[in-house]
Formats: sequence, structure tokens, C-alpha cells
Amino acid sequence: MTRLPLFPLATVLFPGGPLQLRVFERRYLDMVRDCARDGAPFGVCLILAGREAGEAAVPAAVGTSARITDFFTREDGLLGISAVGERRFHVDAVQARDSGLLVGQVRWLDPEPGGGVPVPAQHGLLATMLRDLLERFDDLPDDAALLDDADWVAWRLAEILPLSPADRQVLLQLDEADARLDRLAQWLPRIRGGDDAPATG
Repeated sequence: MTRLPLFPLATVLFPGGPLQLRVFERRYLDMVRDCARDGAPFGVCLILAGREAGEAAVPAAVGTSARITDFFTREDGLLGISAVGERRFHVDAVQARDSGLLVGQVRWLDPEPGGGVPVPAQHGLLATMLRDLLERFDDLPDDAALLDDADWVAWRLAEILPLSPADRQVLLQLDEADARLDRLAQWLPRIRGGDDAPATG
């Protein structure tokens, strides 16, 4: 078991994904200070009930750890941080500190990054779609091999495609890259049609 400070957000963070945050509440300023001092990650979970600011929100049970990569001062004078998603985890128990910061007892769901499996042949269209989207934004990865990594392709499509937070949470909770690609392929007609039907388990 690992103790991880939690930052519930109205968004889903995926492994390898970018995150920028505006930090102003004391509990999160303290959390950022401690994580930066110790070189430690914090956990990002989708909010199931409540809001990002104010009283402690109810976090989803599956989230992604985030590691701070940069600090900056925003135009509004508040602290901004950049972070990157690392590994998925499951929250087995949550405690609230006096400050309101939630700390989870978590289990890691993924091994250390690396050693991904190739995109299955039946999902080659999804890999091609991702390549085309990234080319459009001039954002192709330096490592071209990532475009044949099933996990990486699924996570990046989940970030780019117009999905609801609930849909993204469904993808985050699936344990196999093939299953995530299967689900994305099933959703493509709905995504292309602009139908915002709710996520299904």
C-alpha cells in the first residue's frame, strides 16, 4: 500500500498525459510544496460529487499519479504547476486531514512505464487516426515507436477525442490496452455523429 495525497478534479488524467493546474487553496499549496521537496507524486481522481474548491469532494476510486515538472506564476498572480501523468492506482481508503486534504491508501494498477504491447492489427485505423490528428497539431512524438504502443495510442486518443469525463473514466478503469481500443472503436460512430450519449459500463 502507498499513501498518496489526492487532488480531485473535474477532469481525467491519463498516464503520460499533461496537466496544468492553478493552485490557490492552502491544502493544495502545502501538498505541492511537500511533493516538490520530496520528489513525490500526488494522485488525480475525477470528482464524483462536490467541486474542485471548497469542501472535500468525493473522488473516483481509480486515478492516475502525477509528477510535477514545472512551476510558474500565472497572469492572475496565482501559482501554476505543470505535471505529467504516471501510473494508474486504485484508492482502497481515504482519510481527510485537518486542512481538508484527502490522502488515499492506494494500490498501483500498472507496472512501471515501459514495455508496451503493439497496436493490434484490427485497431490500425485508430493508430492512423491518432497520427493524423497529431500531425495536424504538429505534435508527433519524438519516438515514432509510440505510435505502435497500444497503451500510448489509447491514452492519447482518450485525451484528444471529444469524450465526456464519464467516458474518459470508463477508459481509465479498463485494465487492458486492447479493451480500451475496443471501446474507442465502438464509440467512433457516436463521436463522429456528435452524439453525447452517456457512458456505459
